[in-house]
Amino acid sequence: MDLSPETLSLLMFIGLFIGIFMGHPLAFVLGGLGVFFGWISWGPDMFSLFINRIYGVMDNYVLLAIPLFIFMAQLLDRSGVADDLFVALRYLLGTLKGGIGLAVILVCTIFAACTGIIGASIVTMGLLSLPMMLKYGYDKQLATGAICAGGTLGILIPPSIMLVMMASEASLSVGRLFAGAVVPGVLLASLYLIYIAVRCFTNPKLGPPMSQEEYSKVSMGQIMKMVFRSLVPPMILVLGVLGSLFFGIATPTEASGVGAFLAFCMVIAYGKFTWRGLYEAVVSTAKTNAMVIMVIVGATCFTGVFLGIGGDQVVTEFVLSLGLGKWGTFAVMMLIVFILGAFIDWIGIVLICFPIFIPIAKQFGFDPVWFVVIIAVNLQSSFLTPPFGYALFYLKGIAPPEVTLVDIYKGIVPFIILMLIGLTLCTVFPDLVLWLPSLIVE
Repeated sequence: MDLSPETLSLLMFIGLFIGIFMGHPLAFVLGGLGVFFGWISWGPDMFSLFINRIYGVMDNYVLLAIPLFIFMAQLLDRSGVADDLFVALRYLLGTLKGGIGLAVILVCTIFAACTGIIGASIVTMGLLSLPMMLKYGYDKQLATGAICAGGTLGILIPPSIMLVMMASEASLSVGRLFAGAVVPGVLLASLYLIYIAVRCFTNPKLGPPMSQEEYSKVSMGQIMKMVFRSLVPPMILVLGVLGSLFFGIATPTEASGVGAFLAFCMVIAYGKFTWRGLYEAVVSTAKTNAMVIMVIVGATCFTGVFLGIGGDQVVTEFVLSLGLGKWGTFAVMMLIVFILGAFIDWIGIVLICFPIFIPIAKQFGFDPVWFVVIIAVNLQSSFLTPPFGYALFYLKGIAPPEVTLVDIYKGIVPFIILMLIGLTLCTVFPDLVLWLPSLIVE
């Protein structure tokens, strides 16, 4: 069919949104559209394009880090490290107003630096902390918002499989992206901590402190022993993975292997190793990795056709013709990512948007590491924004009956605002992103 690149590009995006809103899996929507429009454009010759692009995915050494990081997260989820750390910090901060909420954010931040799996963080912290916060009379919206927002840090704070995929799609160093995301991740965690502390200090009813009776059950020495026992092994893991990357000792794939090995050692050290647990970790890793790779394969066919018909040039010329200038165009791209986050998961957004946005960013002279990290910060909201925010449904699935979905929706609103504040700070002060990457050895 003799259709213009403009028409084909528009039809491909219309088809994408129709497929998504009909509830079909993203991998098959992307792959199916790629086949359909590839056949319209080139006929059977499209299969040569698909074979070459899929082989490129198979031959991508960096992507080997994804299953190893997922396996590391699955092992850590079974080690009980988050359980022990939460108990220790609950006693350490329990006498403060909002202390349990602060403990939730701290544990989520540390857990994020060890796993990078959103579902595991939110389910674990929801089961551990939500019943306890409700028992002490915490505001349901504050409690659920803290758990959801803290749990999403795992996709930003390294090691993160999202950053690995972003590095692959943008042809950037994984180590530099990891380094660039550290400060923004800590910044978001700090904003959450400040928000909870200020709100509970001004209104103690939102987050009452632990009762003196319960706090007196353990001594300060016992508390410090629990903190040391539960904090030191994760720190060794973080230093082993990120340290080997930042100092140029290991490649991302090698560092992920180090992390998986250290996580396995932690499971044994905590006395939680079982053959059944190892089997479940391997099976869960295989399922998650298969899902990620299927989306990548579908997306690479879609983007191959889209780029082949000149769709990237169509979008670039359209955006530039708006005459919004450098920062106006940047704002539009960030708004698109934010809106897409309400409907598509981060994998789809990265694979669809990067082939279009990265050339535009380069044309305007944006630092590529900074630009990609900014998108990563923006994508934090994709787990919280209705109607398809995964974090909301992860928490609702394990929450007590008295916690409604409306409570969770209301609870995440202040934290989405805090995410946008963090995004603005990283935009206005780019050194928050670029300082640490400038120090690493490659």
